[in-house]
Amino acid sequence: MKLMNAMLLLVTCLAGCASQGSLDNVRNDIDSVKTRLFSIDRDLASVREESKGKVEAIEKGFKADVAAVRKMSADIQASIDGTKGEMQALNGKLDDTFLSAKKPAEDLVRYREDADKRILALEERILKQQVILDSLAKKMAESGTVKKEEAASTPDSLYLKGLDSLKTGEVVAAREQFTKFLEQNPKHELAANAHYWIGETYYSEKNYESAILSYQDVIKNYPGNEKVVAAMLKQAMAFNEIKDTKSAKFVLKKLVEGFPKSEEAKKAKELLKEMK
Repeated sequence: MKLMNAMLLLVTCLAGCASQGSLDNVRNDIDSVKTRLFSIDRDLASVREESKGKVEAIEKGFKADVAAVRKMSADIQASIDGTKGEMQALNGKLDDTFLSAKKPAEDLVRYREDADKRILALEERILKQQVILDSLAKKMAESGTVKKEEAASTPDSLYLKGLDSLKTGEVVAAREQFTKFLEQNPKHELAANAHYWIGETYYSEKNYESAILSYQDVIKNYPGNEKVVAAMLKQAMAFNEIKDTKSAKFVLKKLVEGFPKSEEAKKAKELLKEMK
């Protein structure tokens, strides 16, 4: 009986010892697992931190690249705008060049038109003068009593004689004949013309002061006559010859204001530009 009890006690002790050892093993395994889990968590945290830094670096680099691309795009746009401006300026210069090239041709056309008009006017004037001469010749032939000296002293013939002398360069003789014409026919329809041609004789002799006075006779005493515009232009030119630029400009401006559509006004504008 005592032996049985001893054996039971020994078995119980052995069983207790075996259970305690298994429990310790389990606990050790749990601690090992915890340690591994802690290590894994720590490694995961490190990986997360590292990944976060890389992501931030990538994002920062991406933003920098985007900013660089935007700046490049802005620079390209600015270059395009600058090129457009240069092209517009070049087009403007081409237009100016075209107009500059076109202007001489237009001036030549206007000159030809002006020359044609003057030739027609001259032909008309010659025809009128011829009619006058024919009329005079007819009257002389019909009367048969008119002396050559008397025919030569008629207003029309005397005026024409002055023109003939002027054409041949006999300016002194022409001036004398026009002066005689005016003395005998102060109110004749060609009186303004006679004053003008007297001014031309002085101008050809470079006696500009006397020419200015003769042109003034036309301007002052015959305001509605067609010779006024021509007299104003030549008077301004005479003032300019004697270095009286102020008076020349004054007359030219009056000409342009009073007769803006005349051919003399165009020449007056050109002279005003030259005098600046």
